[in-house]
Amino acid sequence: MAKQPRSLSGRVATISGGARGIGRATAAALVAAGATVAIGDLDGAEQAARELGAGVVGLPLDVTSSESFSSFLDQAESRLGPVDIFINNAGVLSVGPFERERDLLTERMLEVNILGTLIGCKLAVQRLTTRNTGHLVNVASAAGKVGLAGGVTYSATKHAIVGLSEALRAELAGTKIEVHVVLPTPVATDMSLGQPRLRGVRRLKPEEVAAAIVDGLREGRPDIYVPRSIGPLLRSSQLLPHRLTDRITHLVGGDRVLAAADPLERAAYEARILPPAADPAANVASAAASVANAVRDN
Repeated sequence: MAKQPRSLSGRVATISGGARGIGRATAAALVAAGATVAIGDLDGAEQAARELGAGVVGLPLDVTSSESFSSFLDQAESRLGPVDIFINNAGVLSVGPFERERDLLTERMLEVNILGTLIGCKLAVQRLTTRNTGHLVNVASAAGKVGLAGGVTYSATKHAIVGLSEALRAELAGTKIEVHVVLPTPVATDMSLGQPRLRGVRRLKPEEVAAAIVDGLREGRPDIYVPRSIGPLLRSSQLLPHRLTDRITHLVGGDRVLAAADPLERAAYEARILPPAADPAANVASAAASVANAVRDN
């Protein structure tokens, strides 16, 4: 007999990177399921919360700072009550040949995608263990199972999140704390700007990933593949010869989806994901220089 899905009504959730994309869509989906949500982001969180309406509060959050993350969680619990569901969603992506990747962007991906998730996990576990119950959700990517050309650092960070989630799950075995890792295929957010489409693979809407996260929480699924059908393929890819997986990746365009991204279309996004600068124009100039180099090299 199938297990009865659990209700999320009355639960309190926090979401990093919640002002846009998957984070924002997940906040809306959780509120529709009866939860209350605190979304945190470097900018736009308060406005997004107002637009999402009752049940959502927006707070400032820099996931690379333990002090900022701790303050975000303290404020969330002060306003909404003890948090039951911690969602580490914040992430950034820079694409292109690895040898030409700017050090600043390499560092930013490591800081946000890995360090930010580690900080969020540590603070979440510290709070959850006091009640021995709750959920920790880490948003990774299908790239956390299969590395993609043009996204070497990004794939490395998402592999790290998968390993982190599996290790935490083992460490928390015997408790009532559940660890979930989310593994979507490409999603139509700012991250995917300028990227060609995979052959035969539809680009997901953020709402589809959000719905899968809510379903995964209700069903208690450790690995949340989006779409669910991608799960067997990703799991079996670990068992197949490299030549065969490379051939399959080539047939669907997986070796070009990041490597062939248009730098002009991505320039504004890459300027936004750089660390806050004393002179914001410096970030724009840095991104412009990167675009100029890419155009020259092509």
